[in-house]
Amino acid sequence: MLDVATMDKVDARGMYKIYDSWPEIARKSYESNHEPVDFHDIDHIVFAGMGGSGTIGDLFSSILSKSDIHVSLIKGYLLPKTVDKNTLVITTSISGNTSETLTVLDSAAKLDCRLIAFSSGGKMEDMCKKNQIKFRKIPLIHSPRTSLVSFTYSILKTLNSALPIKKNDIVESLDELDIMKKQIFSHNLSDSNPSINLANWISGIPIIYYPHGLQSTATRFKSSLQENAKIHAITEDIIEACHNGMVSWEKPSTVQPILLQGKDDYIKTKERFDIIKEFFMKKDIDFKEIHSVSGNILTKIISLIYMLDYVSIYKAVLSKTDPSPVLPIDYIKSRLDTNNI
Repeated sequence: MLDVATMDKVDARGMYKIYDSWPEIARKSYESNHEPVDFHDIDHIVFAGMGGSGTIGDLFSSILSKSDIHVSLIKGYLLPKTVDKNTLVITTSISGNTSETLTVLDSAAKLDCRLIAFSSGGKMEDMCKKNQIKFRKIPLIHSPRTSLVSFTYSILKTLNSALPIKKNDIVESLDELDIMKKQIFSHNLSDSNPSINLANWISGIPIIYYPHGLQSTATRFKSSLQENAKIHAITEDIIEACHNGMVSWEKPSTVQPILLQGKDDYIKTKERFDIIKEFFMKKDIDFKEIHSVSGNILTKIISLIYMLDYVSIYKAVLSKTDPSPVLPIDYIKSRLDTNNI
């Protein structure tokens, strides 16, 4: 069983302590004095960002999936050709120095579209000042991936006119983070902690099956396991997997299935999960189920991300791996043209 002394020894930069404060950081960010920006007549929103910054776009894409607004996600250098005067381009680089996102920002500044940037400073802030682009500076908290809630709730505060997300839904999500914290934070390093239990169970390569509405959660969990625990992870859409990926279970495998489910998944999606669980049990394949809380889509996603990010931290500590360093990423950046990092 984990203890605080072990957490402090392995997690040398105290990443887990930031997660312990996530509900407070989120609430403070939403109640901040960031001045709202009025964007009206928007029918297309483009979110551009990479890595931890890209998770923000994933999250908002899921939240807005049932709205009348078309959402595009850019994880690269190029804007879609459909950008026009009714498009809002949102560029997010938590470090402020992400080359791909800076390229998108530069391209968008030359088009007839609405534009705003979010970062902790860096080249993005300089570019916005130079070109009079709307910009909001949000502090980096430890690392880009741990800054997710501060950026998410700051964006919710700043763009309340353009994002059709009810204040009551935002408040509900903040309250749920408070509730979730009591179950999973470092003051509960016991068998009752669901994040520790899942971290202990993971011994091979997890494959995360998800319904379409929770794709952002599955993607974030995969990334957190890769960055924090330094292990491989796979994601698969549950419906698509039934047409191809499930065949791989005909042979023995060290891959471990995790079934990520929403409280109100579509009835045919629930049916598919039930059939797959039946199949796994007949094949004697051990699997885990993760269910969202009840509530609106923001509440479901952000609370799941909170719980699953903790899984990656506890898995790192259990395997005596410091979750903070990302040496391969540092190596790749060092090999790029320093003018474009």
